[in-house]
Amino acid sequence: MIKIKDLCFTYPNSNSSTLQGLSFEVAQGEIFGFLGPSGAGKSTTQNILIGLLKKYQGNIQIMGRELHDWGHDFYENIGVSFELPNHYLKLTALENLVHFQSLYSGDCEDPREVLEWVGLQHDAEKRVSEFSKGMKIRLNVARSLLNKPKILFLDEPTSGLDPVNARKIRDLIFERRAQGATIFVTTHNMMLAEELCDRVAFITKGEINTIDSPTALKQKYGKRSLQLNYRDSEGSKQLEEFSLEHLGDNQEFIQLIKAAQSIETIHSQEASLDDIFIEVTGEELDR
Repeated sequence: MIKIKDLCFTYPNSNSSTLQGLSFEVAQGEIFGFLGPSGAGKSTTQNILIGLLKKYQGNIQIMGRELHDWGHDFYENIGVSFELPNHYLKLTALENLVHFQSLYSGDCEDPREVLEWVGLQHDAEKRVSEFSKGMKIRLNVARSLLNKPKILFLDEPTSGLDPVNARKIRDLIFERRAQGATIFVTTHNMMLAEELCDRVAFITKGEINTIDSPTALKQKYGKRSLQLNYRDSEGSKQLEEFSLEHLGDNQEFIQLIKAAQSIETIHSQEASLDDIFIEVTGEELDR
């Protein structure tokens, strides 16, 4: 659905490039995470892909066509949720969605139903000026779904949301993917990326450092060991660590399992995406 080769971009009057030769592909139905700290080039890349920034170098194909060859019909096929809310504050939530629905020529979702998807059905008649930041973020996501897009571009889609509403948005993203949408997520939230994404790209200083699935990255960079918390025969808490290599043949591990009064916890020592990002890029993410 998205194919990028040697993408470069320099802002006017800047002495250095913001993007330096990015190349990657996003498959149909994939949730692709674009991960990096502030200033890494995430939003610049998204703004190029959605047509807001024009003067780039390199090749971009979206849905099989060069981005330069798309006209206004491009926006019939994509949905965008920006990190910063940008609504008509004097209009209600429903009026905002009805207005944006009128801009599309194709079939659209029912605005009231979309508001229900993001948990705003009871606030449909409330002016957006009265909304909290989290409510505005959810309205952003709702607006991006109106035109039944084939590709969704989501910039920090759970930023500022409480755990319940963040879960609602994550479930909604999975539902859109199940219905065939391709989803491009830009974020510095590694927990979100780990839970959502089929693959992730690490970007720093305008360059991609690595692309792989979260599982593959954790297997590659994680510690191949297991920690066993247990109570011994006298009831005292103990902690032991064993290599995962040939664990089934490790007699010390097997005998300990048999002799322990109770097993409290067993944990494989996986690296987090935060840890992996620092190891791969040498940089820390925003907090």
